[in-house]
Amino acid sequence: MAEATLAQRLGEFAAESTALPDEVTESVRKRVLDIVGIAAAAASLETSRAARRWAAEQGGTPEATAIGLPDKLPAAQAAFVNGVLAHSLDYDDTHLPSVLHPSAVVVPAALAAAEATGATGAELETAIAVGLETAVRLGMAGYDKQSNNSVFFEHGQHATSICGAVGGAVSAAKLHRMDAPSITNVIGVVASMASGLIEANRTGGTVKRMHCGWAAHAAVSAVGLVRHGFTGPPTVLEGRFGFFQAWLHGVFDADQITDGLGEEWAVPGIFFKPYPANHFTHAGIDAARRLRATGVDPAKISKIRLGVPRQNLPTVGQPIEVKRTPETGYMAQFSGPYTLVAGLLGGGGLGVGLDDFTDELARDPHRRALMRLVDVEPDEKCTEIFPYQFPAVVTLTLDDGTELTEEVLVNRGGPGDPLSFDELATKFRDNAERALSADTVGQLADAIARLHDTTDLSALLEPLREVDA
Repeated sequence: MAEATLAQRLGEFAAESTALPDEVTESVRKRVLDIVGIAAAAASLETSRAARRWAAEQGGTPEATAIGLPDKLPAAQAAFVNGVLAHSLDYDDTHLPSVLHPSAVVVPAALAAAEATGATGAELETAIAVGLETAVRLGMAGYDKQSNNSVFFEHGQHATSICGAVGGAVSAAKLHRMDAPSITNVIGVVASMASGLIEANRTGGTVKRMHCGWAAHAAVSAVGLVRHGFTGPPTVLEGRFGFFQAWLHGVFDADQITDGLGEEWAVPGIFFKPYPANHFTHAGIDAARRLRATGVDPAKISKIRLGVPRQNLPTVGQPIEVKRTPETGYMAQFSGPYTLVAGLLGGGGLGVGLDDFTDELARDPHRRALMRLVDVEPDEKCTEIFPYQFPAVVTLTLDDGTELTEEVLVNRGGPGDPLSFDELATKFRDNAERALSADTVGQLADAIARLHDTTDLSALLEPLREVDA
């Protein structure tokens, strides 16, 4: 009998996963809470309105909740809308060292499929877990230990939407109660629908906000296509013309997919984001916050050095002229100089919040004057640690020649410096109360906390159709 292919192994894993460790299901509930809050906060963005308008124009059978629309949409369209919202604020979780944001695809795809199939909360938890695990393992297969970086990223590919489409499809297939061969076919189909380029990180444009939505749309659509008769190649991942050949030129680590599959879970170790900005900027924010806590006067700063891993430079420090002068709050989320200054001046949320990333603040003359003092440079110590953490070393030079240095080598929100439940609840309230009443937000949080016992997911999600968008 021929050895199972990678897609077949993943199909068997998904089909056979039932009773999961408590730490996995608890982590899933936290990620649902996190994604729902982020998506609600993003509902009023113009790109979110565009996503809803486009999705509503497609018509079709009402099946699932799209945040900010009073009427349900077909599941694939609802997944698209919610996926766009989930990633639009760059506030969603990150797995290291794969540098994936898996929940922004998997949770929207799974929620849409769960509503469409009448699944229970317990079934949803399991489906999200296997989807997250699938996405992370595919991402890790493309992690190069020698360069300490994601090969997807080096090629300009958005691993989140590429691997996330497969993870989301596995989740949706699980919720449709598919068997292992059918889930293998779903993987074979969705792999031809995975996509995403990250040039917008460097020079602007809002297309990256679409990536997770399109991946979630592909995920749910692939399941529908297989249900109606489409099939995919069993060697879709490792084959000569398969997923890893197409994206990574055939260089990948298959053991990252199969080793410990079903026994060792990456889900609980995925990093939550305390700040609504590209994750590469977070350690710089924390270093600046610590320096601010010492009482340093920004008016007396003559020079700022932001040391980051070499691999992070193209995202947060290049072109430096663009990073020092972001035109929009969205561009500021990918600017090392801006985010450092935001931490130095102090902000909302858990230290720097959504209100610190407006178009007006991005162009604020005082902030721009400080941003002009920032040089973003590769730091050897940070490069050695990356991508298991996204560290930073910040050095302030004052007018009198004094130098103040702060190192942040472990990211807040990960296993080494976790966010408490109260901190996650604070983040959820800060996000969701931008679109819903405080009472509704409290009820929604309580309902998600009891997700495992939920039998009516449509009722749980109903308040999201009333989001003020």
